[in-house]
Amino acid sequence: MAATHAPNAAQAPVTTNATHDHPVRRRVLWAFQILLGLFLIVASASPKFVGQKDAVETFAKIGWGEWFMYVTGVVELAGGIGLLIPRLAGAAATGLVGLMIGAVIAQCTALDAPGLALLPAAFGVIFAIVAWDRRAEVRALAGSLKR
Repeated sequence: MAATHAPNAAQAPVTTNATHDHPVRRRVLWAFQILLGLFLIVASASPKFVGQKDAVETFAKIGWGEWFMYVTGVVELAGGIGLLIPRLAGAAATGLVGLMIGAVIAQCTALDAPGLALLPAAFGVIFAIVAWDRRAEVRALAGSLKR
């Protein structure tokens, strides 16, 4: 007769990150993180740092001046780099959700181009999915900062 093992009720439940249970999902999510991280670094932050004409004009329309363009570029650069670093990916994605909310608001109000708000809205949804899926890493990072 085979012995059966009943789980001990006193044992703490084991929690895992959702992507560890789904290797395909993990790969797809990392592919999005890499693509969006590189996009943010190369195509979004860089034009702001070099003062590309379109970027300067866009931020002039927003009305907060060039300093805000550079701050936005720094946030995009940091977020893009963070998406590429496993330990920082969830925190970076969380911050980028906030940035995308701001971009949607700016597109709909100051820039009067609600149709253009679809891209930052879509990016925001992807960043929210990354942040949710990487929440265990965010908790671990927050815990290490408390020490």
